[in-house]
Amino acid sequence: MKNTATRDKLIETGAELIGQHGYNATGINAVLKTCGVPKGSFYHYFSSKEAFGLAVIDQFATAYDAQLAELLGDSTLPALERLRRYFAAGREHMCDCNHATGCLIGNLGQELSGQSDTFRDALDRVFQRWEQYFVACLKDAQKAGELSAALPADHLASFILSGWEGAILRAKTLKSVEPMEQFETILFQQVLVSDD
Repeated sequence: MKNTATRDKLIETGAELIGQHGYNATGINAVLKTCGVPKGSFYHYFSSKEAFGLAVIDQFATAYDAQLAELLGDSTLPALERLRRYFAAGREHMCDCNHATGCLIGNLGQELSGQSDTFRDALDRVFQRWEQYFVACLKDAQKAGELSAALPADHLASFILSGWEGAILRAKTLKSVEPMEQFETILFQQVLVSDD
């Protein structure tokens, strides 16, 4: 049986290095050296660098799914308050990483979507899954009367995810969370409004 602890360490280290340098600039040797794993061991766990990259995407996305479920699915809080908590967590992460890494899935989407259909499809599935957390939260807001039902929740969810990913990219570029704050302010003042 393969040692899952070593495989997990390779994926975790790969995610860190890819987050800092990008997929194409992250060599397998750098991952192995950082982990202290012998060079020949990599192919014991992964058939190729692409398979490794897909495993990194899957593990990151699964961990982020749990965060989305916790922040957006907490039905003890009003739905729009859940969204505010989600955005606050995103800003906090951006400050913690000194505006360097942002969203790994967004970064990989920018880097790899034009290079590989396999990666593009995998990343798109992640974004579609994440959108569903927003859809559920927005539908809760509509049912509670916090949010107008004039726009379909799935359209709003797609807009929010796309806008937020763009704000994260700008925050990295400017080394400031200001674009994230501006997006959130306009979203809550102009888009996520009730019928009152």
